[in-house]
Amino acid sequence: MTTQPSIRPDAVDHLNRAQAADDLAAVREQWGDLLAAIGRAPRAEWPPRECREWEQPPAAEDAPAVGRLPLILREHPAPLNLTALDAATTTERELFELCDVVAAAVQRPVRYIATDKHGRGRYQPDPTDRADPARWNYTSPTDPGSRAYGLHWAAVWLEGRALGEQAGELFAPVRPLLADEMASTARRARARVERALGRDGQPTALDRPCPYCRGPLTAHTRSGDPAAATVVCGTGSSCTAPVLLNGRGRREWAGAELVGLFVALEAARKQ
Repeated sequence: MTTQPSIRPDAVDHLNRAQAADDLAAVREQWGDLLAAIGRAPRAEWPPRECREWEQPPAAEDAPAVGRLPLILREHPAPLNLTALDAATTTERELFELCDVVAAAVQRPVRYIATDKHGRGRYQPDPTDRADPARWNYTSPTDPGSRAYGLHWAAVWLEGRALGEQAGELFAPVRPLLADEMASTARRARARVERALGRDGQPTALDRPCPYCRGPLTAHTRSGDPAAATVVCGTGSSCTAPVLLNGRGRREWAGAELVGLFVALEAARKQ
């Protein structure tokens, strides 16, 4: 009888930290899209906005958020997508609170410096040390400190702590139990954001039929990668679409073939 080799605890801890950093990066990279989605009514939309480089430039109100809008969640007077709004507010709150917990555990307190030239024991916090940009600061809702820089900075700061990046001797190593909490929070945040954006790998039934056989169309995405989407016709091999059959005998569009599908869908809509 052979026994499986056991996984060393330090290897598990290393994988946890690396996965936490990957999940945090995925959250911040999709944050602009999530903020933009709050102002758009949810619908089964094809193709995804991320796959439309070959279309005409979008109208101003539909333009991508990244690079245009501040990556900070602000009050939305008339949100059209409550799922996206809830995902954004929950994710922002959880990551901010995680930053507070991690900072309390691993961040060195602000140094004190003498203010009395005569050595009479008068000290005050060192303003230079307190203003160190690598610090995570939070005082109160009226003084948001580092929270004012938004979720994007919070995610970058947490990535640094997960990976053990140093800034002089400002940070102590994150202990494994806290690293587990960071990994769990980051995993939930990524899943929540991708679910709100329809990027969690779940199939989406499109609201338009196949332009070749009128069969139902279903879009499939790979988690975290909207550009890896495919569309499958539910009719089977009798569908006359000019694409190959997949392993289940269904016509399937992928990659550059999606351009042809979109053109055919638009032509059928205008008939």
